[in-house]
Amino acid sequence: MTSSALKILGYDDLVAKVEALREEGKIVVLTHGVFDLIHPGIVRHLEESKKQGDILVATVIRDRDVRRGPGRPVFPEELRVQTLAALAMVDYACIVDDDIPFECVGRIAPDIFAKGQDHNKRDKQIHDKILEEERGLAYGKAKVFETSGFAFSTTGFLNEFLDIYPEDTKHYLRKIGEQHSFERIKQALDSLLSNKVLVIGDGIIDEYHYCTPMGRAGKAPLVVHKYLNYEVFAGGAFATANHVAGICGDVTLVTLLGESESREDFVRACFKPNVAPKFFYRKDNPSIIKKRYVAAQTNQKLFEVNHLNDSYLPRDEEEAVIAFIREEAPKCDLVLASDFGHGLISPRIIEVLRESSRVLCVNTQTNGANTGFNLITKYSRPDFVCLDEAEARLAMKSRGEIKEIIRDLADRMDTERLIVTLGKKGASGVGRGEKPHFAPILSTKVVDTIGAGDAVFSYVAPLFSLGLPTDLLVFLGNVVGALAVKIVCNKRSVEKHEVLEFVHALLSSGAAGMCAQAPNQDQAP
Repeated sequence: MTSSALKILGYDDLVAKVEALREEGKIVVLTHGVFDLIHPGIVRHLEESKKQGDILVATVIRDRDVRRGPGRPVFPEELRVQTLAALAMVDYACIVDDDIPFECVGRIAPDIFAKGQDHNKRDKQIHDKILEEERGLAYGKAKVFETSGFAFSTTGFLNEFLDIYPEDTKHYLRKIGEQHSFERIKQALDSLLSNKVLVIGDGIIDEYHYCTPMGRAGKAPLVVHKYLNYEVFAGGAFATANHVAGICGDVTLVTLLGESESREDFVRACFKPNVAPKFFYRKDNPSIIKKRYVAAQTNQKLFEVNHLNDSYLPRDEEEAVIAFIREEAPKCDLVLASDFGHGLISPRIIEVLRESSRVLCVNTQTNGANTGFNLITKYSRPDFVCLDEAEARLAMKSRGEIKEIIRDLADRMDTERLIVTLGKKGASGVGRGEKPHFAPILSTKVVDTIGAGDAVFSYVAPLFSLGLPTDLLVFLGNVVGALAVKIVCNKRSVEKHEVLEFVHALLSSGAAGMCAQAPNQDQAP
C-alpha cells in the first residue's frame, strides 16, 4: 500500500482519528468540497488551510451528492480522494455523504473549518441558513477560516472549458439568464415556506426486487434470474407530499391505505416532519404495492406486478373523503391532485376539489394499470396542469405536432397554465393566450426515471401559484427533472438546496460559455 493510500480513511475511522489528534493537542483543520479539478486556486487554498493548524483533513463529496451543475463530477469519487491524498499538505482524506451540506463538519468536529472565497460567496447565496453558526446546523464550535486562494472557481472553469451542452442549449441558458436572475428564483422558492398545501392522491409503495440473469430456461422461452435483494420506497402521492414539503412549510396529505397489509408504519416513517397525513382505509384490500423486478447491473426494469384495487370507494367512504376536503381545502393556498387513477379520486371528488380549492393543480398519470382510462379531460378548468407527452397525446387522441397538441389541450381544459415534459426532447409549457415555450433537456446522467414527473409537478405547481412566468416554470421544471432522474425511484426527495445549486451553476457566467457537445440523451422527464 502506498503512503498516500494510508491517508485515505473511512468516515468512522476519520472521526475517531480527529478526536484522538485533538486529545493530543493537535490543531485539526478541515476543508470540504468536490475537488474535481486540482487547479492553482485549490492548491493555494490547501496550503493556506494547512498553515492554520497541525493537521489538514480533506473531505470529498460522494458522487451522488455532487450538485455543482451539469456533467459533474468529471472524475469519480475514488480518483478525487486519491488525488488529494497524494498532495503533501493533506494529512488525511475521506469520502463523505453530503445530503445535508456541510453536515460532516459537525460530526468530525475540527478546530478550524477552511473555506475558499468563491465557495463562501456561493454558499451564502444558496445555503444562507446553514452558514449561521449560532443555529448549530453544521459547524458546531469550529472556527471558520476563509482562504484567499485565487478568484478561480472550479465550477466556472469546468463549465467554461468542458463540453457539456450543444449550442442551442447554451443559447437557451444565456437567454434565461438574461431574463431571470438567480436571486429572483431563490426569493420565489424561499417565499413558499409560508404556504399551506393540500395534496390528494394515490399513495404507492414501490418495491424494487434486484436480480441478475443466470441463463435461458431449458423448457420455456424465458431468462432465469437469481434473486439478490430488494428496496422499498414511498411513491405516488406519498412522494409528491415529501417533495412539496421540501419547499412549502405546511403539507396535508389525503390518501388511501388498505386495511389488510396497510404498511402504515413504514409509510408514516417516510414522511418529512411537516407532512400531516390523513389516511382513509379501503376495506378488505392491501395498500397499493407495485413490485418491479430490476436487473441489478443496469437498473433496467424486467417486469412489474401490481397489488391494487382500482375501483372507486363505496359511497360512505367517499363521503368521508369529501367532508374532509370541504373542510381543509379552503384553508390551503393551493391543492395538488396527484391522480394515478387507482380509485381514490372519483368524479364527485373532482367536483368538490374544483369547488373548494383556491388554486387547483392537477397531474393525471398514465401507467400500465390505467392506460387510456385516466385522462386529464375528466377535470374541469383546473388552474394548473402538468403532464408528460404521452398523457397529453392520449387526452387529445392525436399523433400530430406536440406544439399544436399542447396549445389545443390548454384551450380545451381552459387552464391558466399547462406544462408538458417531453423526455429527451426537454419540456414545453403554455399560458392562457400565449405561444408555447420550449426548454431543452438539462440532464446529463439518467439513473432512473420513475418518480421524476412527480418531482417536477411538486415543484412547478407551487411556483405557478406565485405567478411566475411560463418560460421560468418550464426551465425550473427541467432543472428538477434533471436532478430527479439521478435518484433511484423515490429513494429520497429533490431538495431545495440541490435545485438552487444547479440553477446557480446553469445561470453563472461560466455556464453561459460552455462548449458544444450533446449530453447523454437516453431519457429525461
